[in-house]
Amino acid sequence: MIVKPAREGSTIGLSKITESAQCDPAYQLAAKHDRMVLCEQFIAGDEVTVPVIGSGDQAQALPVIRIVAPAGNYDYHNKYFGNDTQYLVPSGLPEAEEKHIQDIVLKAYRSLDCRGWARADVMIDAATRKPYLLEINTSPGMTSHSLVPMSAKAAGISYEDLCVRVLETATLDGVRG
Repeated sequence: MIVKPAREGSTIGLSKITESAQCDPAYQLAAKHDRMVLCEQFIAGDEVTVPVIGSGDQAQALPVIRIVAPAGNYDYHNKYFGNDTQYLVPSGLPEAEEKHIQDIVLKAYRSLDCRGWARADVMIDAATRKPYLLEINTSPGMTSHSLVPMSAKAAGISYEDLCVRVLETATLDGVRG
């Protein structure tokens, strides 16, 4: 299984458990980062991420990015320091599978009333090809090297236009004049 802090990112505090003796140390590590700890089934297969921009019915799922990390280990080092992780966009997935994943992500984004931009992480079970939504990052990186701009570029949206589109949907919820 996977043990991780509920409100952390970048795989910080995350552990993959393969035997029961690893449970307590994994819990202790995750709890250092958040008092709420999640345990979830490990899913072996393809790891993908899907950015979404916009709000409500106007929300748009961008192209799927397939992440291929060394030895299948997409950890903090491989995300930010290593040069061996591949980000495939186009993903190389069958068109129908990519569309199905985008639909699931868009439905989750709208159900959670997300606005502006987000990025959803999905695992595709290698045996069944069933996609599992892991999480939605409601404040993903937006540097020119981040995954959301990478996917937007593949959709023909420049970095500058992406930033403008995100800003156009910005609101000050709860602020009273």
